[in-house]
Amino acid sequence: MNPDSIDDDKLKLLIDSGVNRLSIGVQSLDERKLKKLGRAHSAARARDAVLRSHRRGFKNISADLIFGVWGETLPTWRQELKSLAALPVSHISCYELTYEKGTPLFFAAQNKSVIPLPDDETAAMYETAIDSLGLAGLKQYEVSNFARSGCESRHNMHYWDNAPYIGLGPSAVSYIDGARTRNVSDVKEYVKTFEAGKPMTESSEKLSSVKMAKETAAIKIRTKEGIDFDWFKARTGFDFLELERLSLPKLLDMEFVKYKKAGDKVTGIVLKRKGFLFCDTVSSELL
Repeated sequence: MNPDSIDDDKLKLLIDSGVNRLSIGVQSLDERKLKKLGRAHSAARARDAVLRSHRRGFKNISADLIFGVWGETLPTWRQELKSLAALPVSHISCYELTYEKGTPLFFAAQNKSVIPLPDDETAAMYETAIDSLGLAGLKQYEVSNFARSGCESRHNMHYWDNAPYIGLGPSAVSYIDGARTRNVSDVKEYVKTFEAGKPMTESSEKLSSVKMAKETAAIKIRTKEGIDFDWFKARTGFDFLELERLSLPKLLDMEFVKYKKAGDKVTGIVLKRKGFLFCDTVSSELL
């Protein structure tokens, strides 16, 4: 939910309907940053949305933050983290701002009216999030996600296990029995297709067993627990060390990953601190 779309009537409707968790798009508790990002809500409105939801009975609230905005400083980011963690939230997601092609921010960056922060500054902000939120009782369990004990997102963990899912609505993607399908994107065309009783999918792809296994590796490595070799074999049918015999030595040499052990036995691999900073590189190597 967006902070500016939350009101008491809607909250009552949701809680009376059995909804037990809200994810609120806070994005920032800094007024200047919100204005730069063109967000409609204010920092005060974001705080009120969290507090109002909690008063209405929601004890499991997730909120997200964006970092790496031009002109942002480490002290202001640290204060945002502290302020959000002090609110009644059980889960926080932290996402680095990216300048996607075709967006106003991308064009502004190309024209030098917006200067993205250097990589070392955004890296410092990311590590600050890990440390600050950990001290506040929200432990990192995935690259961008932090939670109090027992409040990890089961919905997201399902994706990171590369388990099957059904997508509903225009553009939605489903992944079932190794087949990935995408629904019709255009809303009007989607409605016409439905009313005509035709299949709702506009594209489909049947993944090979090897590609499915490699995608599982690339996604699962994002988690704090990493990849357990026995779990991987049971999930995909492949031996991880054999499947990734070319990529794993490189990742170990770059000190992005390390082995997990039970006693003297190697049981899996997990990202090192440095690996979390270069997670996209690690995932690409495993694909």
